[in-house]
Amino acid sequence: MEFDTWEPAYEAVLADFGFDRAGDEAARDWLAERAEPFEMHRLDPLADARVAVAGGAASLADELDACREADAVVAASAAADVCREAGVAVDLMVTDLDKTPATAVQLTREGTPVAVAAHGDNRPALEQYVPRMDPEWVLATTQAAPRGPVVNFGGFTDGDRAAFLADEAGAAALSFPGWALDDPTVDAMKRRKLRWAERLLYWLERRRGERFDLLEGRREALTLDWL
Repeated sequence: MEFDTWEPAYEAVLADFGFDRAGDEAARDWLAERAEPFEMHRLDPLADARVAVAGGAASLADELDACREADAVVAASAAADVCREAGVAVDLMVTDLDKTPATAVQLTREGTPVAVAAHGDNRPALEQYVPRMDPEWVLATTQAAPRGPVVNFGGFTDGDRAAFLADEAGAAALSFPGWALDDPTVDAMKRRKLRWAERLLYWLERRRGERFDLLEGRREALTLDWL
C-alpha cells in the first residue's frame, strides 16, 4: 500500500469523524524520533501463509481453533491476551495501546513483533509504554503520511490494520476469528469504527482478489467512496 493510494481513504475517515490530521502527524513525529527502522524479515512467518487475523470480540474464545489451524496469527490488541492464555502463539500484535499495553511491552521483550500505531489521541500511551519496549521488535505505524521509521501499510482500526499488515507481509489467505461487525455490546463510536473496518476490509479483499467469509451477505451495502 502506497500512501498516495491510502490517502483518499484516510481523508474520508478524517472527514467522517472530525479527527485532526495535525494531531496524527504530531504523534507520528514523536514516534519517529524514538523508533528504529523495522526489519521486515521479522514478518516472514506471514509470507505465503494462511493467517488468522484475530479480533477482540467475545466470540474469539470459541473460535480459537481457527487460530490453531492457521499457519500464523496476527492479533488485534486484546486478542493477543486471549490467544496467549489459550496457548496459541501470536506472530504479530497490532495495537494503539488502548488495551493491554503491558502485553505489547512483554511481547517485544520476548522477541515478538508489535505494530504500534501513533494517532492524535494516544500520545500519552505512546509516551508511557513505547520507552519500555524493545525497539528492535516495534513496527512503528501511522495512519498519516509515513515518516522515517514510521510506516503506513493502510488500515484504521487495530483489526483492519492487522489485515492490511498481513497483506503487506505476503499472506496467502486471511481468516477472521473473533470478529463481530454487528457487536451489540459496543458504544456508538466503536460501531462507527466497525463500519469503517468493514469497508476497508472490502477494499482489501478486492485488492487481493480474495473473498473474506466475514463479509458474506454484506458486500452489497458497502461503498468505497474514496476510489
